[in-house]
Amino acid sequence: MNGRHEPVLRRETIDHIAEPGAAGNFVDATFGRGGHSRALLGRVGPDARLLALDRDAEAFACAGALAAEDARVVARRSAFGSVAEILPAVGMNDVQGAVMDLGLSSAQLDDPERGFSFRADGPLDMRMDQRAAATAADWLNEAPVAEIASVIRRYGEERFAGRISRAIIAARPLKTTGELAGLVAANQPRRAPGKHPATRVFQAIRIFINQELGELQSGLEGLFNALGVGGRLAVISFHSLEDRIVKRFCKARSSPPPVPRHVPIRAAEARVEARIVAGPVRPTAAEVRRNGRARSAVLRVLERIA
Repeated sequence: MNGRHEPVLRRETIDHIAEPGAAGNFVDATFGRGGHSRALLGRVGPDARLLALDRDAEAFACAGALAAEDARVVARRSAFGSVAEILPAVGMNDVQGAVMDLGLSSAQLDDPERGFSFRADGPLDMRMDQRAAATAADWLNEAPVAEIASVIRRYGEERFAGRISRAIIAARPLKTTGELAGLVAANQPRRAPGKHPATRVFQAIRIFINQELGELQSGLEGLFNALGVGGRLAVISFHSLEDRIVKRFCKARSSPPPVPRHVPIRAAEARVEARIVAGPVRPTAAEVRRNGRARSAVLRVLERIA
């Protein structure tokens, strides 16, 4: 159940959000297999508390096992978009440090039954929360061509979205990841070198099925608003759509509100809430050699100052 997942940018992330022996409240909003959580628990003191969140059933089971081992841990099964409601419910206010690792875990990618990977054939599922009603197959086999094309174009930035979507409609019903990957490859005349032809399409469908970008925006807002002064939020993203949202969020929170030129404003109205502590931080060449999935990772860290 612990899997073989190696969290990306672990040292850099933990160094930015926790001092050695720190007390206070911390959040791992994407527990996965607990790599960041365990590193954080090894760094903070006995009076610290850690909220471990994940909507995946197996990840939550791992978080529950860690909570049984370490009284500092509170585990909840939830998407991080609901963190604003969960924190007060578990009595955790004024968070000192929080981490969001937006990548899929190795356990999710390597299990064909989850349907996230185009490299091994399995059911076309892609649900991060197995309690959700609709799978990727359900949606692909029912949605109109225009909707499928829009999702693939918007969330995958796939230039052949229209052609691929029409092929999906013609081939329905689709049941497996292998069927979808083969169909995409056959309808993609030009491919990015070094990248599997189905990469963008699988990304797009996964993002849509799990409403990932909406969850990201809600999670950023909820976690930042829960930070105490001096508290830090670290976010690791893996593709441009995620990183764009994180980058804009950090810029907005660390900049004064926009006002027309030459209009006088009170100092309180010009107050800046945060400062950017780090970012973009990328993995070292050594980490990428050790863990190829780290290649596209970007870490950004924001500190609340008011």
